[in-house]
Amino acid sequence: RLSGPVDQDMYASFRQQLDACSASGPIIIAITTLGGDPEVARTMGDDVRLLREQKGREMIFLGKVAVYSAGATFMSSFPVDCRFLTETTWQMHKRLLVEGPLRSCVAALKATLHEIEHSISIEEEGFRAIIKGSKVNFKTIRDRAPENWYIDCNEALELGLVHAVI
Repeated sequence: RLSGPVDQDMYASFRQQLDACSASGPIIIAITTLGGDPEVARTMGDDVRLLREQKGREMIFLGKVAVYSAGATFMSSFPVDCRFLTETTWQMHKRLLVEGPLRSCVAALKATLHEIEHSISIEEEGFRAIIKGSKVNFKTIRDRAPENWYIDCNEALELGLVHAVI
């Protein structure tokens, strides 16, 4: 069970809980998050992939109430047939925002631009992963992401982004 921001504390809890799991049977990871650090989400997702591929573990994603931003990045680590949302869950794919007076942050904006350019390829990799096996095409998710695309659990099911709503 994971709740709160996707950050190093969540990752520590995630690892601790994984280590405490029995050696056999499926592992269900329930998460509620408003988002957080996408690199931590990708790290958690890589742990899921390794358990699936190297240990043969069945890994199940269960989104509860809110699966925003980095939470959706984490969800993309699971195949569609292993993704579930509770019936009150909303998803959102969020973009990176830059704020502040432009004259006072030119250097920061230039650094952020470089980060954004690099992050675009990472973001698109995540988009491809989350739509794999669904009815959503890459252009749709790429075009909708800047709008902070909110999807309720039923729409996620309709679009084939999750296996079931429970």
